[in-house]
Amino acid sequence: MGVFDEEPSSRSPMDDEKRRNHRDPSKGAAASPLSVIADAFEKLTGSLSIDRRRNDGGGLRLDAFCDACAPVSVLLGCLGIAFNFAELEYVSKVCDLMEASKNYGTLQKIIDVDVANCTVKKQGSHTRNLRRVRLGLDLVRALFEQFLSSHDNSLKEAATTAYSQVCAPYHSWAIRTAVYAGMYALPSRDQLLLKLNENDHSAEKKMRRYINACIPVIEYIDKLYLSRNIRLDW
Repeated sequence: MGVFDEEPSSRSPMDDEKRRNHRDPSKGAAASPLSVIADAFEKLTGSLSIDRRRNDGGGLRLDAFCDACAPVSVLLGCLGIAFNFAELEYVSKVCDLMEASKNYGTLQKIIDVDVANCTVKKQGSHTRNLRRVRLGLDLVRALFEQFLSSHDNSLKEAATTAYSQVCAPYHSWAIRTAVYAGMYALPSRDQLLLKLNENDHSAEKKMRRYINACIPVIEYIDKLYLSRNIRLDW
């Protein structure tokens, strides 16, 4: 299963104030959702690079990871009803990891605990939820890449291709059918840019920043699983 494989819990604020009223200190105005997302993952990738240079095995901090992931839900919300379930599912998983960060310092710690307890793939486990969040981040990456590769005003093909690449392999026939049917309700390219307070030029720059920054994070998470003999085909 993938990002939307379980009934999501009731929506949590998940630092709504931070997500909706993020301020650009240089301008004193609310930053656009894409700016917030790009900034967050560039900062997270920077932390990851520092950790690697130290080579002390500390690992990526769970609270910092959650802070970077939280704003992504705003983008999913901008995609309308077609991605509403994905947004709720993603938010519920990030909220679980935020709560877990009160007790566990790093991503590798929550995986190690689940490995020790044989609960890695158990529904609701932190390791399973981390896997779902990782798929959500990758779905956004793929969607951005498809968005940038075409100037079609319809997002249906871009979103369908991104979903097919990232999430469809882990979904049942029923979920895939529902998702593909919902693609017809996506906003147009122009409508999405308007919601994001961007134009083609500014959106391209920020989407590329996110793509470049999120890939090292996704690869890092995958290595945490593979180094513990946990396959990625679930």
